[in-house]
Amino acid sequence: METQTTYEKIGGEATVAKLCARFYELMNTVPQFQGIRAMHKDDLSESRDKLFMFLSGWMGGPDLFVEKFGHPRLRGRHAPFAIGESERDQWVACMVLAMEDVGIDEESREKLVKNFFQTADFMRNKQG
Repeated sequence: METQTTYEKIGGEATVAKLCARFYELMNTVPQFQGIRAMHKDDLSESRDKLFMFLSGWMGGPDLFVEKFGHPRLRGRHAPFAIGESERDQWVACMVLAMEDVGIDEESREKLVKNFFQTADFMRNKQG
């Protein structure tokens, strides 16, 4: 029996693209996420596109980010930004809402939120 990747299970490229678009829409408009919004450029399109490329490979689909930019080096790429528990929690909460809004099934959301939290927690580089 073939095992489906998370990428395939949630709907592939179209769903990952919707997820990234919705994530940045929420970040841009929901006051709760203004702490992480302030870390980004005014134009969110580059961040959205990079997240799409990263998540594509991270979820088991095409490894677009690595093909274009090489190893993600997440901590290094995020080092210029002060990331603590508040920023981690904002990022995860924004992603949870985005997953719900694009209709990712509950089982996949539960798995993804655990992995998103671990990854976001790994990005922390300041106390609190």
